[in-house]
Amino acid sequence: MDLDSAAGEALAREVGGLFFKTDVRQSEQVAQALADAASVHGEARILVNCAGVATGAKVVDRDGRPAPLADFSRVVEINLIGTFNLLSQFAARLLSLEPVGEERGVIINTASVAAFDGQIGQAAYSASKSGVVGMTLPIARELARYAIRVMSIAPGIFLTPMLTSLSESAQELLGKAPFPARAGTPDEFARLVRDIVANPMLNGETIRLDGAIRLAPK
Repeated sequence: MDLDSAAGEALAREVGGLFFKTDVRQSEQVAQALADAASVHGEARILVNCAGVATGAKVVDRDGRPAPLADFSRVVEINLIGTFNLLSQFAARLLSLEPVGEERGVIINTASVAAFDGQIGQAAYSASKSGVVGMTLPIARELARYAIRVMSIAPGIFLTPMLTSLSESAQELLGKAPFPARAGTPDEFARLVRDIVANPMLNGETIRLDGAIRLAPK
C-alpha cells in the first residue's frame, strides 16, 4: 500500500505481489486494500507498517509567526493515526484465523530515532514517531490474549525516499552513524523484520536500528 503508484506497481512486479494505492488515513481505503489482497493471497499474518512523512518546521519562524497547524496535523495524521488505522484493521482480520503454532500474526510498526532525540524543526515528526513508540506496549498487551505480537523498529538514517528527497546539505546535517559510518539500507531493515517474525519472545518493544547514532540538536 502506498500513494506512489509508479514505484508501488514496479515493486509489486519485482516481488510478485500486489500494489494498492492507499491513503492510510482513510479507513475505507485501508479496509478495501486488505480485503482485495486477501482475496488473492489469503489473509496476511505479517504487517509491516511503514507509511510516513516528514515536514520540517520550527514552532515559531524567524518573523515570529507560529507554525501552521495544518502542517503539524498532517504529519501526525499520516505517521501516527495512519499507523493505528492500518494495524487495528489488520488485527481485527487476524482474529478470524486459527493460530499457526503459538501465534496468529505479527504487527511491526516503524518509529524513528527522532522519537528519542529529535532535532530542531522536527517537532511534528518526533511527536508522531514518539506516539508510535508509546502505543506499542499497550497494544501488545491488549492483543496478547489473541496471540498477536506487536513490535516497532526505530531506524536511524536509512536510504529511503524520505532521505534521498532531502538536499545534500540537509542530509549532512543529519550526520552519520558511528559504525557503520553510512546510511542503513532497506535490506538491513528487512533483515530485522525477518528476525522479529522468527523470534516469538520479541513483543511489545521498540528496537533502535541506527548504528549507535544520536541526532544532534540541529
